[in-house]
Amino acid sequence: MTQMDQTRATASATTMQDHETPLLAIHDLTREFKRRGEAFAAVDHVDLTVDAGEFIAIVGRSGNGKSTLLNLITGLLKPTSGSVTLDGRDVASLSDREISALRNTVIGFVPQSHTLLGNLTVLDNVILPAVLGGGGKAPVGRDPSTALGMTDDDGSLVIPSEAEESFAKTGDGSSVIPSEVEEFSETQVDPDMPDVIAPMHAAESHASEADPLVDRATELLTRLGVADLSACYPKELSGGEMRRVSIARALMNDPKLLIADEPTGDLDAESTAIVMHLLRETADRGTAVLMVTHDPDALAYVDRRYRMDRGALVLERSV
Repeated sequence: MTQMDQTRATASATTMQDHETPLLAIHDLTREFKRRGEAFAAVDHVDLTVDAGEFIAIVGRSGNGKSTLLNLITGLLKPTSGSVTLDGRDVASLSDREISALRNTVIGFVPQSHTLLGNLTVLDNVILPAVLGGGGKAPVGRDPSTALGMTDDDGSLVIPSEAEESFAKTGDGSSVIPSEVEEFSETQVDPDMPDVIAPMHAAESHASEADPLVDRATELLTRLGVADLSACYPKELSGGEMRRVSIARALMNDPKLLIADEPTGDLDAESTAIVMHLLRETADRGTAVLMVTHDPDALAYVDRRYRMDRGALVLERSV
């Protein structure tokens, strides 16, 4: 056993002693879709438990249910049967408002598709989850989420339940992004929509005052090598730069569970190493990390590796 493996094993043992109940418990989970009038299971009777501080990878060919499983965990999809319990809560039984609060405070999500908001700077995109979660004020005295019409009365980010009907229409288990979010991606910027951070960038507005949100966001962007892009907009970034900004945004609220769907998909070898070291450190500090990946280099950092095949989840390796 290598020194890294010994460190992981010790951290895992300590975590299990401190947390008798797993952070994430999936029991007999099934999600069916229809294809040509016939039902098929994109996720087929899956069982999985993840403790705080564990780093789990799921591999498998495209179309075998990996992203559908992530959408069930985050509440973007409802299961046909079975259950997902996250931080002591049955995800499927939560209201839209409760699901929104869970996503804002418990989950950090790095989607496979780029979902940075095109009319916000890099810095504001990273800060936004903390604003939605009640962690601080909006950068220039105006909540960008409210300006974009994305919040409920209590300030929670809400994806309407009707959006579920737009998910996975093909039934192939591919990644799903709600249309309410997708329309604000960097490729969908509306030139007629006013900048919600006018008359200046958030980075400029905070130059003369200490702000813990800016400090936290800047620290994450620095770790990921993109702090110099803080005042840029998503349309000015490469795919790899957007990926790293999305990771910073997912970590902004110090989530209990980080879900990453192909976090190294657009990255070169050097950037992949930077990202994977950060995710490993995040797990070692107590955050559960659940990653879907096709990258063999990323697997060296995880504690357990599962393979998803035609909706079934099978353990392949454990430290």
